[in-house]
Amino acid sequence: MKAVVITKPGSADVLKIQERPVPEINADEVLIRVYATGVNRPDVFQRKGNYPAPPGAPQDVPGLEVAGIIEKTGSNVAGWKAGDKVCALLAGGGYAEFAKVSAMHCLPVPSGFSFAEAASLPETVFTVWHNVFQRGSLQKGKHFLVHGGSSGIGITAIQLAKAFGAKVFTTAGSDEKCNACNELGADLSINYKKTDFEIALKNSGVDVILDMVGGDYIPKNIRLLNTDGRLVFINMMNGSTVKSLEDPLDFSLVMRNRLTITGSTLRNRNLEFKAALTEDIRKNVWPVIESGQFKPVIFAQFPLSEAYKAHELMENGSHIGKIMLIVEH
Repeated sequence: MKAVVITKPGSADVLKIQERPVPEINADEVLIRVYATGVNRPDVFQRKGNYPAPPGAPQDVPGLEVAGIIEKTGSNVAGWKAGDKVCALLAGGGYAEFAKVSAMHCLPVPSGFSFAEAASLPETVFTVWHNVFQRGSLQKGKHFLVHGGSSGIGITAIQLAKAFGAKVFTTAGSDEKCNACNELGADLSINYKKTDFEIALKNSGVDVILDMVGGDYIPKNIRLLNTDGRLVFINMMNGSTVKSLEDPLDFSLVMRNRLTITGSTLRNRNLEFKAALTEDIRKNVWPVIESGQFKPVIFAQFPLSEAYKAHELMENGSHIGKIMLIVEH
């Protein structure tokens, strides 16, 4: 099969198409003929040598989510058969014509969705459901803030939070991106290049914040949270420490307001955790998606051979929504 390989750590041009053996599945896995795969920020980190795949996953073929048709099932697999259309969360190996995955990490392609639209779901839906709704305990009527609202995570968080009855605030880096967030349901979108989000939201009160920025956003987040608020980290693109001496981090607010600060990474969690998360998403999120309350937002599609172009686009930050690779068979 053809696969996109990280030939060495470096810039986007280290991604090359190579021939690789079709993966051999074990008794609990399925082999998927891949028709689309999502491009995500962790793929870029892996390409640069900063985010190695967990043991057992392909170390030099990125790709954390796919959609396609089951080609073969392992002897212990129940509930899936060859020919079923699925999307799935992977630990790696999605940038290829075939990918293997635990059968328990698959979900049906939502009715009416293309393979590209279905493949745009797993990485962001799994991340948002676990961090916003499980760890962050977001409830109907509460106030939610997501930074990076026009990213894949952002567009997913906005729509799911609205679908479950929250009031949604977001930040983004341009008026165009803010308008896109509003169209997806955000109640207020703040262009952080023009307006300090803390000032804009100081009288709004926020119950749950999903942060992928870190750095000097951290003290602002803590000051914005209501009593018993939750701050959830999934990335720290501006750094894991607060460097501003003018705006130190005041942990007395954490005690006085009984705040919870948490976070997670998904890729290294074990098979059983991901299986339980998949089932929770099947039960709670898939009906929302099937009902039409969620709109996949695909900014660009590239053939597998142009994965390097997809990474260049991801890194320049101009996109709104998801970037996808399409696999021809």
